[in-house]
Amino acid sequence: MIILDALQNRKADQYTIENEPIKSIDLMERASLQCFKWLINQFDKKTVFHVICGIGNNGGDGLVISRLLMEAGYYCKTTILNFSDKSSEEFKTNKLRLTKMDASITELIEKKDLILNEKEIVIDAIFGSGLSQSIDGWLGKQIEIINTSNNTIVSLDMPSGLFMVDNFENKGAIVKSTFTLTFETPKLSFLLPEYGVFSGNWEVLDIGLNKEFISKQKSKFHYLTQLDFDPILKSREKFDHKGNYGHALIFAGSKGKIGAAILASQACLHTGVGLLTSYIPECGYTSFQTEVKEAMCLTSESENEISGFPNIEKYSAFAFGPGIGKSNSAAQTLKLLIQESNRPLVIDADGLNILSENKTWLNYLPADSILTPHLGEFKRLVGEFRSDLERIDALSVFAVKYKIIVLLKGAHTAIAVPDGMVFFNSTGNPGMATAGSGDVLTGMITAFLAQGHHPIHAACMAVFYHGVAGDIAAANKSEQSMVAGDIVEGLSEAF
Repeated sequence: MIILDALQNRKADQYTIENEPIKSIDLMERASLQCFKWLINQFDKKTVFHVICGIGNNGGDGLVISRLLMEAGYYCKTTILNFSDKSSEEFKTNKLRLTKMDASITELIEKKDLILNEKEIVIDAIFGSGLSQSIDGWLGKQIEIINTSNNTIVSLDMPSGLFMVDNFENKGAIVKSTFTLTFETPKLSFLLPEYGVFSGNWEVLDIGLNKEFISKQKSKFHYLTQLDFDPILKSREKFDHKGNYGHALIFAGSKGKIGAAILASQACLHTGVGLLTSYIPECGYTSFQTEVKEAMCLTSESENEISGFPNIEKYSAFAFGPGIGKSNSAAQTLKLLIQESNRPLVIDADGLNILSENKTWLNYLPADSILTPHLGEFKRLVGEFRSDLERIDALSVFAVKYKIIVLLKGAHTAIAVPDGMVFFNSTGNPGMATAGSGDVLTGMITAFLAQGHHPIHAACMAVFYHGVAGDIAAANKSEQSMVAGDIVEGLSEAF
């Protein structure tokens, strides 16, 4: 899914109105109908709704929803925050329609405050995606009343007060939603940790904007879904053999961290690699071969850490880093791998920390190599940043500068690619914030590379299916108790 900015969003609305053609008031009805359908699927007839409207088109959406809920037999109160006498024409029309019903409508002006009752479902229809000014003063106070009410809050399109893209200068009040029903495409601010907390659990509703127009818009930001991978994930043919699916080599482990090598290797195998060799220190040989029976194992010259360098001619993909430590011998092995490989590398964990201490090596990485930092590792590579948006910009610039792919791990993992595009993931859950989860991801990326997938596809697919497997693990084990090995177990069902 493309992620639009506020201007593109307005243009998509206008293009649809002019070319479907459809009247603006009818497009509002269509969008509100989708929200209404979502609400009645979530809440039964005993629910009391309280729709809080601004005076623009978002408020107009709220008025339509009030009318539809009442027509369906729900009890619904409506409050209009009259902060200006410049209401939109669509708002005026829908206010008249609602007034003709036996509706409970309260109109508030400054100095009068909202009154919310317990257990009301609050529908936030104050401001939508067109907001460009921070909210303070009386309106800001009303938002604080909503936020401190402990009521379930459902925002329409955007939590009121939140900007679509850049909130660095936004010091005003923002509704902290339980749910956000956003229209047609995700909003960038939902995907960034600093402000994504305001959108709660959000869902994209198709309101029938012109898909051809949206597809032609230029954006560096995209949101990954299952539809992106259905044409890419390869199916196996009858006469295939293991040689058709590549031979991967994973450099991993040190004394006390052989588990990282085991997890990465198990994930690589379960993601479909044909052959796997893991290069580990001698101390891990017995435990590794016991746990990963299907892999071949080479041991380094050192007992407790990676050292030396194997012949790499026969391998189709390489990964370096899980549990490897930052010893001088490990650093020299990575340096040799960078020098000798003519294929993209997957570098994770201590491999990234070694790079952060030897930044000139970044210039020599094979094109389309894949780096998988978490936030701390990324800061060690590029330095500090002031905001989430600045961080994403830094991620994109870093990928372009070194012609590599960079996965910034976390909720909605961001994947920056060499042309500057950034893809956000749609799968996964907080239970995946557990030791070894990143090692599993490294093994998966390596497997996809070994099978011949383009590095961008390999990175995006691995992140997506890693999240799917994590969601399966959470469903089976709970977010609280799941461990990285449960993600590996979830891969079969994920695929």
